[in-house]
Amino acid sequence: MAQAAALAEGARGSTAPNPNVGCVIVSPAGRVVARGATAAGGRPHAEAIALAGAGKRTGGATVYVTLEPCVHLSDRGPACADLLVAARPARVVIAYRDPDPRTAGKGIRKLRAAGIAVKLGVGRAPASRAMAGWLTRLSSGRPRITLKLALSIDGKIALSSGESKWITGEDARADVHLERAHSDMILVGRGTYLADRPRLDVRLPGLEERSPRRALLTRGEAVEGWEILRSPGDVFRLHDVNDLLVEGGSATATAFLAEDLIDRILIYRAPIIVGDGKSSFGFVGLDAIADAHARWRLVEERRLGPDRLEVYERVPAA
Repeated sequence: MAQAAALAEGARGSTAPNPNVGCVIVSPAGRVVARGATAAGGRPHAEAIALAGAGKRTGGATVYVTLEPCVHLSDRGPACADLLVAARPARVVIAYRDPDPRTAGKGIRKLRAAGIAVKLGVGRAPASRAMAGWLTRLSSGRPRITLKLALSIDGKIALSSGESKWITGEDARADVHLERAHSDMILVGRGTYLADRPRLDVRLPGLEERSPRRALLTRGEAVEGWEILRSPGDVFRLHDVNDLLVEGGSATATAFLAEDLIDRILIYRAPIIVGDGKSSFGFVGLDAIADAHARWRLVEERRLGPDRLEVYERVPAA
């Protein structure tokens, strides 16, 4: 299941509005005979790809999949539960029950009715992390929103003149490009657009085609090649976006935090001191320091050359 979750993570940012699913098929002798991840655009599904790779070797095998196989009909491809019933594995191990009401347990029941053993809940945590964007969209009606910030030791995002290239080093910038490749859309504010004219593409060898759609938060005129959001609340209109990456600047970050729309924060912290410069945030609606506590938890830390990445996730409301 760890391999299946890794496959799902690798497909993140390319499958919306479908979930990014991973699937691994293991023979009765314990050998992996096929792997699959949801294809770009959402089809074929992970199970269909893995089953095609395994062929007749699926008979009697164990299928590991991060999400319950679908049962609903689509003109884009067959239902995965039907494909599995036809392939006759001995067992299907599922990490996460599908919350989509079109499947929601029906896939499990179909498999069991066909005499296929089903085990649910194995590897649920890593699978849900990999599919967090899609799960957030289903539960909240909007994408999972990640805020990325490059900061100095003293919490500045730029000099007072606005210059911000480059606060962090090459390793940190490469990690940002990988995060872009795993996002469906990147958003900046109009101030960042006018100051930097950012490309917001992916410049990692072999991943250039994974450059996401670009969005601009502005009340001004539309810009060719950019999708426009007039306010942070417009994220609820993004029905075909699972993961949204917000890259700047301070006003845009503040606007999303003030509306409590950030699920995850990536802080790339460089070992430099800027002094009199631009702060990362403005007023985010807090009236007391006590209100700031217990809102975020640190879930990961990594060294990236001379810099450090800190990953924070929002603590769910009690």
